[in-house]
Amino acid sequence: MSPVRDAIQNQVRHLMGAPPSNGASPLDTGDAGLFGPDAACWKVHGDFTSMMIGGVTALLLQMLHPGPLAGVWDHSNFRQDMQGRLRRTAQFIALTTYGSTEQAHGVIDRVKMIHGQVTGTLPDGTPYAADDPDLLTFVHVAEVSSFLAAYLRYRDPNFPGSEQDRYYAETARVAEMLGATQVPKSRREVADYLRAIRPQLRYDARTREVAQALLTQPIPNPAIAPFAELMFKAARHLLPDWAARMHGFATPLSQRPGIWIGVQGMGTVLRWAFDNSAETRARRRVASLSAS
Repeated sequence: MSPVRDAIQNQVRHLMGAPPSNGASPLDTGDAGLFGPDAACWKVHGDFTSMMIGGVTALLLQMLHPGPLAGVWDHSNFRQDMQGRLRRTAQFIALTTYGSTEQAHGVIDRVKMIHGQVTGTLPDGTPYAADDPDLLTFVHVAEVSSFLAAYLRYRDPNFPGSEQDRYYAETARVAEMLGATQVPKSRREVADYLRAIRPQLRYDARTREVAQALLTQPIPNPAIAPFAELMFKAARHLLPDWAARMHGFATPLSQRPGIWIGVQGMGTVLRWAFDNSAETRARRRVASLSAS
């Protein structure tokens, strides 16, 4: 790897809370995994730029639900560990999408064990549990709808509708393995689900504090501060209009073309820098299996 590629990778990994790449990866060994290289989720989850933006959007959407918000508030050091949360989400997505079947089941089992320990009471006295099937479904839908929205806006706006539905059907499998139920599996079902869940969503002082911790996390290197600012702007702009209003976010129309152009440039650089991505490693692994 060239020194420039190495520097860009490590700075972005630091921003997202990931360790520097050391050349080794669990994605280098094993079978084709839960989905295989022809899956829609391999394509959507393979674009690092849109996944970063969609990941931040997903967290902003998830924290509007009192249950997931309480889990973060009560059971995490979110003020100092937002990068850790982003890192753990990225690792889970990488292993369930691109890892071997054994690796995918292993990380799912670990998350289920952690969820079983996350319980508490909402401010109004209602009990919550991270392994509640309804909460798992909401967290999943917030996540995958944000990933797909980012992919469509910033990577491939012509991604076919049939492939979008296939993406939702594929990723629903992981949610169900975690314990979610009645998981939406198409664009129409996701839209209907989000419309139905909106009366349960809230924005309060806790939401404000967690959102601020996410969007104002320390930038490890001032040189990448403009990159981070662009990513957070793009993530806020990607929220559904009703969710952006709940957060009090407003992106002037005059700024929106600049955000899109900036993300395109950022994506070009990151695709060059991350030339040995999770998807690339997984495709190389599967190709070696076919050749053997």
